[in-house]
Amino acid sequence: MTASRAASERPAHLGDFTLGPRVLLIALLALPVGGASAVAAFLLLRLIGLITNLVFYQRVATGLIAPGAVHHPGWLVLAAPVGGGLVVGLMARYGSEKIRGHGMPEAIEAILIGGSRVAPRVAVLKPVSAAVSIGTGGPFGAEGPIIMTGGAVGSILAQGLKLSADERKTLLVAGAAGGMAATFNAPLASVLLAVELLLFEWRPRSLIPVATAVSIATICRGLMSGTGAIFPVEHVVRPGAGEQLLTLIPGLTGGLLAVGATGLVYLAEDAFSRLRLHWMWWPAVGGLVIGLGGLVEPRALGVGYDVIDQLLTGRAGLSLILGILVVKTLIWSLSLGSGTSGGVLAPVFMIGGALGALEGTVLPHVFPGFWAMAGLAAVVGGVMRSPFTGVVFTLELTRAWSVLPALLIASVSAYALSALVLKRSVLTEKIARRGLHLTREYSTDPLEALFAHEVMTRNPVERPADLTVPGESAGARDGAALRDGFGPPGNGRPALPGRAVVFADHTLREVANILAHHNVTRALVVHRRAPHRLAGLITLDQLLHARRRDLHEELHRERLLPTRRSARAVKVSEAAPGAGDSSGAPDEKVGAEYK
Repeated sequence: MTASRAASERPAHLGDFTLGPRVLLIALLALPVGGASAVAAFLLLRLIGLITNLVFYQRVATGLIAPGAVHHPGWLVLAAPVGGGLVVGLMARYGSEKIRGHGMPEAIEAILIGGSRVAPRVAVLKPVSAAVSIGTGGPFGAEGPIIMTGGAVGSILAQGLKLSADERKTLLVAGAAGGMAATFNAPLASVLLAVELLLFEWRPRSLIPVATAVSIATICRGLMSGTGAIFPVEHVVRPGAGEQLLTLIPGLTGGLLAVGATGLVYLAEDAFSRLRLHWMWWPAVGGLVIGLGGLVEPRALGVGYDVIDQLLTGRAGLSLILGILVVKTLIWSLSLGSGTSGGVLAPVFMIGGALGALEGTVLPHVFPGFWAMAGLAAVVGGVMRSPFTGVVFTLELTRAWSVLPALLIASVSAYALSALVLKRSVLTEKIARRGLHLTREYSTDPLEALFAHEVMTRNPVERPADLTVPGESAGARDGAALRDGFGPPGNGRPALPGRAVVFADHTLREVANILAHHNVTRALVVHRRAPHRLAGLITLDQLLHARRRDLHEELHRERLLPTRRSARAVKVSEAAPGAGDSSGAPDEKVGAEYK
């Protein structure tokens, strides 16, 4: 562990903007959010079941069932999705346009530019519109709407309290992840999805409340719907080394399928944008595409959990596998571009499972459903650009824990191919088309790697007249305030002195936070143990030193182990008179007084 890393793990102070008591408060607020999101997920699934039973089976029941379990008249298969799309379009036009789409991009947009604010009516209209869309045959999942609904629950609670935008974001994501956990009984995958898709950080201040909400939602889910796996797989055996390596096949083909499906989604979106129709009518046109596909393969309609179960347990026939792989991919991709309401995960599960099941007909047999599991993990990793979520989701859905290494190969290889071919995923492309920039790469902040004393100007010749060391003119009170961090102006504290001062062992990230918080570009540096003693001056320009070092480590390439020729050259140079170290490397020694 480096010195700077060890220092950054000391108890946080105000310079880091990460306060322990606030984390506990937000975690406490996440408890009711998790429970409410679980109830919302339960009600949404029951509403989808009710509409599906009414439309396709003409009975009153709330159990989840997909269309196609019995023969339906052709006119019903064709007309039901069109009617559902028309209802969704009307709800979006006259209710809220925010119900359009598959939930995750809308939640991301609320976080990025909306201050994590979600309108209360979205919490009602989004699940209802999704239930109408899916219940009338839409080939979508319930998880996208529940992400938006659970997120709305957390956001509405946060809006009623005096919280920061980051704290509202945490509660929004806590509700979204809680809804996911309650839908699929997959708590760890839900937390990973929150980190990989929604939080844009991995920090205690957000991870602890999200995990709290997910835990409560999972407990509530167990009380309402049971604790068993959604798609339990039996007769699981650990695949051998050869079979594990062969998961590269569903991995790479799953990556290609992810690229193709993502391209189809935005090809359809571009085509709908050119229609001479108001966007209110687009979901009905998408419904026509769905109905035509349903005439070919009725089992491709609806949420399709029963079909996923058949694929993952090895009970799906070849005709069903081919029908799902071709028809589901086409109608899901093309209708999603119409802006209708519905999620992407369940269709991706089904498409990935069908791909793996098809390849399993020619690959070595491991156990029923093994290759479908590999395909599912691969397509999730490729479409969502969330490889760990793809692996853990598959494991929690099936409880087949012994196949983890094989799924990791499949998911990461699909992710790698998708990342190489596509600039953005099916989620982030939608965000980019709205004029927003979103990075999905996570790395350590270079400003965390250096201390203030490593870049500051030591013993400045001239001290700025507007900066004074606490205690020199502001009194001991400001010295005590500096030892505790820094506080807002007022209470006798001067505007610049005492606020434009940092400690020598502050990381550059903490220095940047202090400068930004008080809108200054320079600060005096003092010793933590002797806050009245001036150590140096640090400016905004000097913070770039960390970025320069980070760029050097990324771009500079050198051979460290010498070749025979270079070794001989070194010996000759060392034998020459006056030879010495001319590397010009900077002195990295850190003064003990700053440790």
